Amino acid sequence: MSFSIGEVAKRLGCNVQTLRYYEQIGLVAPAHRTEGGQRRYGQKDLEHLKFIRHSRELGFSLDSIRTLLRLSRHSDEPCQQADALAREQLHQVRSRIARLQALEAELADMVEQCECNVVANCRVIEVLGNHDLCQHGDHHVGAHAVRD
Repeated sequence: MSFSIGEVAKRLGCNVQTLRYYEQIGLVAPAHRTEGGQRRYGQKDLEHLKFIRHSRELGFSLDSIRTLLRLSRHSDEPCQQADALAREQLHQVRSRIARLQALEAELADMVEQCECNVVANCRVIEVLGNHDLCQHGDHHVGAHAVRD
């Protein structure tokens, strides 16, 4: 059984361009091509791509995924490196959650203090224009929350 790139993308819930990118950067081997030049993927390819997509959904970097893929091909090796990568990813996720919670609190404070009269008296506009008015001591709350 083989699948087109469109079928694989649909099964994985990603874009065709994502699959092409994974191939381009060497994360996956080039797909088998038909005489017409269409990429065709087998069940093993699909499982490999599922591993990558699940890893990406959990926030692992492409470099970490390369390492995890390499480790997955050597089932008799110790798993300390995989464990270390997962622990680091967990730390990153917890850090992002803390920043997002601080961001949520700051936005909630700002919205609650706004009386919704006119822009001249709007607390939202006032706080956005003067960071010293923020309620939290860390004036960089959430600065990286979206980019991480």
